[in-house]
Amino acid sequence: MLGGVVDPEKTPYVRLGGEAAVRKLVTRFYELMDTLPEARRIRAMHPDDLSGSTEKLFMFLSGWLGGPQLYQEAYGHPRLRARHLPFPVDEAARDAWMRCMTRAIEEMDIEDELLKQHLLHSLFKTADFMRNQPE
Repeated sequence: MLGGVVDPEKTPYVRLGGEAAVRKLVTRFYELMDTLPEARRIRAMHPDDLSGSTEKLFMFLSGWLGGPQLYQEAYGHPRLRARHLPFPVDEAARDAWMRCMTRAIEEMDIEDELLKQHLLHSLFKTADFMRNQPE
């Protein structure tokens, strides 16, 4: 979970706005991935129909942010790096993914600037961990 927060009333999940906010974030993220020219390469790593990817990212982020562990309940441990090994993830792919996520977060108008910066930093660290190609 993000940052190891213990108090369920103060998790990033709750502070962000719960299920509705996480769904909004993930939906916008995939809209951006689907439309931004600079995301073309990472979009090509996904199926034509993004609905399954959208639901899985929503489920993962819910638990990662300290909310319901939906992904683990449905699929077990996320094993993020192992699940991404079939895809060539280099710095450019990481940066394209982060560009979409950063813009989606920025568009949410999160008033808590510390929360927003913590999210961006933690998401970058996670995205960077997915890299499996030499630069």
